[in-house]
Amino acid sequence: MTEAANMENEIFELIAYGGNARSLAYEALEAAEDYDFNKADELLKQSHEELSHAHKTQTALIQRELNGKTIEKSLLLIHAQDHLMTAISEQKLIEHMIKLIKKFKKEGENQ
Repeated sequence: MTEAANMENEIFELIAYGGNARSLAYEALEAAEDYDFNKADELLKQSHEELSHAHKTQTALIQRELNGKTIEKSLLLIHAQDHLMTAISEQKLIEHMIKLIKKFKKEGENQ
């Protein structure tokens, strides 16, 4: 595989893993809205695993550049980074929302 083709595959990995993480986080939020917190927690765990894969790919790209290999900046690479950072941000927000749902459910049960 050529270096350009390998780079393109890594970029698509960032997009795919980020998208998977984001989708799983939203599924977790839906489960929490139904008070299925076990399912929500499992989906968040899976979301974190997807982001872990994305971070490994991202780290490999960064290390390659730090070791002197020129990384061609492209709109696709920028899109992948944007996609990944959005997934991370939304995942964190969804985690907070799920904590709030758990808290409100518990408070409602205690009344």
